[in-house]
Amino acid sequence: MIKRVLSGMRPTGNLHLGHLKGALENWQLLQDRYECLYMIADWHALMSEYASPKNLAENTYQMILDWLACGIDPEKNIIFCQSKVASHAELYLLLSIITPIGWLERNPTYKEQIKELQNVDLSTHGFLGYPILQAGDILLYKATIVPIGVDQLPHLELTREIVRRFNHFYGKTFEPPEAILTETPKLPGTDGKKMSKSYNNAIFISDSESATEKKIRSMITDPERIHPTDKGHPDVCNIFSFQVAFNLERVKEIEALCQEGRIGCVICKNELSSCVNIALKEIREKRKVLEKDRKYLLDILDEGNRKAVKIAGETMAEIREKVGFYQ
Repeated sequence: MIKRVLSGMRPTGNLHLGHLKGALENWQLLQDRYECLYMIADWHALMSEYASPKNLAENTYQMILDWLACGIDPEKNIIFCQSKVASHAELYLLLSIITPIGWLERNPTYKEQIKELQNVDLSTHGFLGYPILQAGDILLYKATIVPIGVDQLPHLELTREIVRRFNHFYGKTFEPPEAILTETPKLPGTDGKKMSKSYNNAIFISDSESATEKKIRSMITDPERIHPTDKGHPDVCNIFSFQVAFNLERVKEIEALCQEGRIGCVICKNELSSCVNIALKEIREKRKVLEKDRKYLLDILDEGNRKAVKIAGETMAEIREKVGFYQ
């Protein structure tokens, strides 16, 4: 029996290079090995963007545009929008009934998200419970594999705890999902912080060549390096993280040259700009073609929604019977 993968992203703005290296390149590999469902997680987006949702629909369109441009194949995957499958909200409610509050309060990323999004009031019932919605997303399709980074393991373990609790109350229904850990370079933003739209420090997939070059030129490098001939410390330099991700063939040589003070930051940035723009060339070209046919993209989404609704409906019919609802 083929294993099923579920993964998704929140449509809160344009996708950046962190999304490309941290998720989309891995999704391309998974789509040739598993049955994959890739979800535009607009319910999750609304949990932080509830006061200003005006761009939610357009962000959804831009997200599928980026996904397809980056090689996510609608013929191999089910690409769908979370809010178009009503069963997500139903299972979220059901799972919230059996999930202890203490499990949510110990969520290690809760405070991190609040710190990152300081301009948004996240002291809401919905945001506290978003890991339950994440669990529902996975279980609704009986996905057994979830591609995540190491920092997201606590979220998946909470899902596994919810599975065990549900199975205890209502009988064996779900298999605890397993993680596929994605080892990807950590790409900081132009200011050295986590790359994020919220920090205004992201290099976007949809940026032009000139915009990409300008952002890379502005990036903070080794703070101890004043002159080009000073010995550098690649391990603390933001630019070197990008060299690892986009210029792997030359990374060892660049590391040595930097440590010996034989290559300056300006030259290093120029080479990196060239490598990033080469990596994005085909994506940009494909994106320009795709964005001319909005109907084609929305048709893909409609078809994916239909397939997701069918799978989710089968799962919810089983769940409703097990919890004792009138049939």
